[in-house]
Amino acid sequence: MSNPTAIPSVSVTYAHDGSSTKANALGMRPMQERAYQKRGEQYLLIKSPPASGKSRALMFIALDKLENQGLKQAIIVVPEKAIGSSFHDAPLSQFGFWADWRVEPRWNLCDAPGGDNGGKVDAVKKFLESEAKVLVCTHATFRFAVDKFGVEAFDDRLIAVDEFHHVSANSDNKLGDHVRQFMTRDKTHIVPMT
Repeated sequence: MSNPTAIPSVSVTYAHDGSSTKANALGMRPMQERAYQKRGEQYLLIKSPPASGKSRALMFIALDKLENQGLKQAIIVVPEKAIGSSFHDAPLSQFGFWADWRVEPRWNLCDAPGGDNGGKVDAVKKFLESEAKVLVCTHATFRFAVDKFGVEAFDDRLIAVDEFHHVSANSDNKLGDHVRQFMTRDKTHIVPMT
């Protein structure tokens, strides 16, 4: 056996003092607070370990974009229906934030029966034409909706893509292609989470 080749690596050690679970006056944990400080960015990547509060961080950011930044609606896109439950209503004001996270049941398409095309794509269109503020749907439903209605239909909205690592830069990846189109058009805010 020859001499082993050195493989570059990075080691990170975290203090185990509980500070990552302590909330500030707005009810945000440190990672959520750091993300919220960047809430004015049009494109904001939230990269954090599983169960670290990415969904809640997005709720804070989305509410600010809807209330203070002039966006019409927020569309939360998840890879599978089960993950949609992460975006059910949350009483954020109970912990100090200025608003609560609310998703009308009819607009959480992950809770609706049926497949990701047909009726759910039509529901996305109805949402876009409505005064409702938040929609939750699967990656598949969103892809079909963008194919059917075009990227222009999503202007002045927040598109949040949960589990963004499922999206590939490969030209064959439809959702990745849609994200590129949105960024080229430059009329949506995009928050990928991974």
